[in-house]
Amino acid sequence: MSSKKFLTIDNTKKIIILFAFILLFISVLLFSVFRTISEKKHNINLNSTKKELAVRGDIISEDNFKISSSKKLYRAEIDTRYLDPAKIDLFVSLFSIYSGVDSKTILTKLKEAEKSPGNLVLSYSIDSRSAKNLKELDFKLRQLGVFTARMQNGARLIRGLSISESGEKRVFPYEKILTPVVGYISKFEAENGKTKVNGVKGLERFYNTYLNDVKDGVLRGQRDVISYINFDKNSEMTQRVDGATLRLNIPLKLQKNNETTLDMHKKKLSADEIIVAIMDNHTGKIITMASSNRFNPERIKQEDIPNLNVNAIEYQFEPGSVVKPISIALAMDKGRIKKNEQFPAYNAGGGKGQYTLGRFKIKDDHVFKKSYLSLDDIVIFSSNIGTLQIAQRLTGPEFYEGMKRFGFTRKTGIDLPYEKKGLMPKVWQFAANDKAKKDNVFKATVSYGQGMTSTFIQLIKAYSAFNNDGVMVTPRIVDHITYDGQKYKPFDDQPEKVISKEVANEMKRMLVRTVDEGTGRSARIDGLEIGGKTGTAQIAQGGKYLKKYISSFIGFVNDEKGNSYTIGVTVFNPNSTGTYWYYYYASQSAVPVFKEVIQNLVKLNYLFPKEDIITQKN
Repeated sequence: MSSKKFLTIDNTKKIIILFAFILLFISVLLFSVFRTISEKKHNINLNSTKKELAVRGDIISEDNFKISSSKKLYRAEIDTRYLDPAKIDLFVSLFSIYSGVDSKTILTKLKEAEKSPGNLVLSYSIDSRSAKNLKELDFKLRQLGVFTARMQNGARLIRGLSISESGEKRVFPYEKILTPVVGYISKFEAENGKTKVNGVKGLERFYNTYLNDVKDGVLRGQRDVISYINFDKNSEMTQRVDGATLRLNIPLKLQKNNETTLDMHKKKLSADEIIVAIMDNHTGKIITMASSNRFNPERIKQEDIPNLNVNAIEYQFEPGSVVKPISIALAMDKGRIKKNEQFPAYNAGGGKGQYTLGRFKIKDDHVFKKSYLSLDDIVIFSSNIGTLQIAQRLTGPEFYEGMKRFGFTRKTGIDLPYEKKGLMPKVWQFAANDKAKKDNVFKATVSYGQGMTSTFIQLIKAYSAFNNDGVMVTPRIVDHITYDGQKYKPFDDQPEKVISKEVANEMKRMLVRTVDEGTGRSARIDGLEIGGKTGTAQIAQGGKYLKKYISSFIGFVNDEKGNSYTIGVTVFNPNSTGTYWYYYYASQSAVPVFKEVIQNLVKLNYLFPKEDIITQKN
């Protein structure tokens, strides 16, 4: 009995000792593993900073379509030392499917990299959707064993497919629409090595500073063994702020309709170019600025180079008879024209008039059957002789300062770059013969739009005074800017009073009669108040006039709902030969375009003819 008892006690001690040894071994093992993990974690899990690229701001139409925007580009790269040679074909096939990059291109790069294994960039221009897919592909490739582990800093690491931001790409979803006004861009490499863009022409250039005012997002924290940043309470995160968004006054649908109109008439007239602008007469908002000569900003070709300029603001030309109402209004504003006054037509024997001014013979195109012309006759039937007689009643300084007040030889302030100012004789040239009270040739020629140059947009701004109680408004393409959630007006325009309300309304009445009875008859539309003036001028080059013409019609339209627009159309070098020689007259080229532009406004509910208003009330 006693021997068995000692045996049991002895065995119990042995079991306790054995368990103690096992527990000690496990404790040592756990301590060793924990220490090893801690050391490796300390070596690999380092502080890291990751930036999120902010991109250039958008340009958005009035009806909320993106005209121009930026997309992020991503770089795809691998370390070829981790790529399993036996699975290269599998990698190439899958990468090509997910990225859209041609498999032959990838194979060529991999072959060239064999000479110096290491980091290899497979593409710098992966779009955001493909980048997301490629990040998922990286996980699948690891599972398939496409990448093999290598020893680094005492640890076995695997480096797979790396996807990172490489820059941005500017895209123009509607291609040629709103060009050349929207402009185009050029690429450059920023200090951070990312691809960025700058505006070169158009809105992209004028608002470049706002569009490129970006703040990259930042994430700071601890990265793990596969280089991902762990987000926790100690991490720091700053949201990215993209560049400012431009909200235009121009609706895409109206712009497209008017561009289609210009395309059709350019073909019919065989013109070099046709431009049109529509400006809200109360606010100065440009709701259309269109050209028949457009280009795709993403793919500019050699033949597009002549079309890159915005000729509405950059091309200076002799405007012709559209200046006559301005010259006459200046004299009216000074009280130099008597009520019901009659002016000699200088048409002895009937027919076209001819006025002798020194060695120059100035003629009228219109045949007047009467020997004297009223003020209405001069405006409605576009008399050079009548206009120059009125202009002579102003002194040189009065005429010069009046033309400048109407905006000639100074910029309109439109929000586009490279605006030209036009040319005009000096004040002393206008003042010659003032003391002798004799005719001045400079006043005479400038009064009917020759011997000077202006831009198309200057004429639009000047004519806004006739339909706005004598006040000119500044043309603006952008309505507002949005930056970091806040709206801003980039300008604070003040209207300019250039003539009295009474003179403006009297000239407005005569311009309406010009459409009803004179050279602008083709622009008439029932139920709308339409006024305007034609102008046809020869193109001057090298001090000589060519047999090429610029035909314009500048005017306005009003409806009974209060909608009011200044509209201009200019046709550059319409066909003036053969059967259709008469196309060079503004009444045959610019006026029909003007009318169709108004019809587009009616069709899209920017104007309501009188009959439509009556129908709505009923």
